[in-house]
Amino acid sequence: MSREAGGDVETTSGNRAADAAALRAVAEQVVREAAEHLRGLPRPWEAAPGDGVDTKSTPTDVVTASDHSVEELVRARLAALRPGEDVVGEEHGGRAGSSISWVVDPIDGTVNFLYGLPWYAISLAAVRDGRSVAGAVIEPESGRLWSAALGGGATCDGRALQVSRQTDVRLSLLGTGFSYRPERRLRQAGMVAGLLGHVRDVRRTGSAALDLCAVAAGWTDAYLEHGCNWWDWAAAALIAGEAGAVVRTPGAPGSAPPSDGLGADALFAATPGIADELADLVRTHGAGAV
Repeated sequence: MSREAGGDVETTSGNRAADAAALRAVAEQVVREAAEHLRGLPRPWEAAPGDGVDTKSTPTDVVTASDHSVEELVRARLAALRPGEDVVGEEHGGRAGSSISWVVDPIDGTVNFLYGLPWYAISLAAVRDGRSVAGAVIEPESGRLWSAALGGGATCDGRALQVSRQTDVRLSLLGTGFSYRPERRLRQAGMVAGLLGHVRDVRRTGSAALDLCAVAAGWTDAYLEHGCNWWDWAAAALIAGEAGAVVRTPGAPGSAPPSDGLGADALFAATPGIADELADLVRTHGAGAV
């Protein structure tokens, strides 16, 4: 009986791994097609000021016609490849109700895209019970493709990813980002100012997805940002975790955030050698009040 039960568990685990691998392949295919679609759209930095650009939560929180077009393409391809599964997107909303749901950010780093800076990405994750099980992030400008499956590791253009081996916080490179709301941005800046004397340096690229992928690749040692949305990190947090990072997310919408003093909506990823010490520093310098 015990051997049969063990066999059932092993079979279930194997099926889940195969499912995650298949979902990863779909995510990779769809973001590749989305990147090609985006490359064929008008470039906002070549257009007249304001043409095809709108704002959302604040005047600095922009959305372009390309964001909408890319998300529509992703939804259409998922409907063809994975019919009946729910999609949650930054621009067109939705809810996660089916056994597998998809979370899409059509352009993560829209301000960079608006100005013609190359640091933006398309992100797509497959989610089961609120947990990412597969995902892909693509940089349309370079074509670089990051992906992961739960328990299956993470890669960039097919090469296995591994976080850095840094063990000294003082020599660590930290990525971060800032809110669109001025009052919160000032609080975040105060926290980062407090950290500057304790780390090697700080970088701010403007794309949470690419910042998490940078941790996965060992290009940076850690990343911290408050206020990111589910679609910002659903794929990339999985990629960082599968590359060996210690990852803390706010959780899917409706879930209870961790109660660890980092702030309810903190997104944190770090190489294991500095994760605990850096988290303590972040708390000391006011993360919980950001």
